[in-house]
Amino acid sequence: MSQLEERLENDLNNIHDRVAKMGEQVQDAVNNAVNALQTGNKKLAYSTVLNDNPINRCMREIDTICHRFFAIHIPSGGHLRLLSSVIRANIELERIGDYAVTIAREAAQLSQPPSGGLGRELDRVANETMLMLQQAIKAFTEFNADIAKSTMIMTNELEHNLDVVYTEMMANDERGKVEDVLAIFVIFTQLKRVADQAKNLCEDTVFAVTGEQKKPKIFNILFIDEDNSCHSQLAEAIARQNHPQSGKYRSAGRTQAELLNPKLRSFMEKRGIDISHTQLTSLDHLTAKELSEQHVIISLQGGVSSYIPQIPFHSSALDWGLGEVPEEEDEHEYETLYHEIAILIKDLMELLRGEGAS
Repeated sequence: MSQLEERLENDLNNIHDRVAKMGEQVQDAVNNAVNALQTGNKKLAYSTVLNDNPINRCMREIDTICHRFFAIHIPSGGHLRLLSSVIRANIELERIGDYAVTIAREAAQLSQPPSGGLGRELDRVANETMLMLQQAIKAFTEFNADIAKSTMIMTNELEHNLDVVYTEMMANDERGKVEDVLAIFVIFTQLKRVADQAKNLCEDTVFAVTGEQKKPKIFNILFIDEDNSCHSQLAEAIARQNHPQSGKYRSAGRTQAELLNPKLRSFMEKRGIDISHTQLTSLDHLTAKELSEQHVIISLQGGVSSYIPQIPFHSSALDWGLGEVPEEEDEHEYETLYHEIAILIKDLMELLRGEGAS
């Protein structure tokens, strides 16, 4: 091994050791923050807050030596992928440390540790999140793409159900209790962010090892109208036809019509629009989980809130309000409706996925 190769190897090992150290510090921070929360240990909570300073210093040190590595070795290929992944992971680990600080600060403000259904749900999410973080850090420090991919599946399956928090908040009139529930709500969101960053670490690992890039996000879109026989069906069909790679689309009505609007069926067939996916349904047939999985819920007749009073926490609602069903004898109105919906869908998908979303 030449002197230059030996120096490169030593510098890579130095970077690896520092990232591994930072990973241990961050994992300890999350564990301690959660432990302080569960036990009411305020001393541990404040200690966790102060111990974020070494994590921040470690982050700055890693950033410095990575940029020095670029200047000295001018890396390419696998080394370049590795260094770019380390720089991203460095930022993600530092953010996780910040989330641990927020959890610890909130834990220190609670009048008592969480209990009851809210406490059990918090314990479940915390335990699953810490396991994912442990696996994600292990995958990155060992450059193990298989562990990273299996951990990403775990993050996809984790349900951060905030309905319990909302219910508890609405059920309590005592000011002190409400303040505690609000603090727990913040803790839930911080744990979710830890899980999100753990997934990012796994994606960095896969990229460093294999060169595989993160796949573009697929968006779940729900179109709704009065009876699912016209507007929403047309919107679903247009979205499937024009943007099949960008989303998963479905439609539903306030009620369920017996048949697809005959004039719409005729119009879609003449235009060569695939109607094989046509299935009339009502919102009542969607489970709470199915509804909560929708990234965007769009009403084509009236406001979304008139159909769904409580919009799921992770969903965005849009009111397109395209009016009444066209008169059956006027096919021109269907053509106008088609173009109006197609433009709205195109604008939405390009907002979500970028210009030229397919």
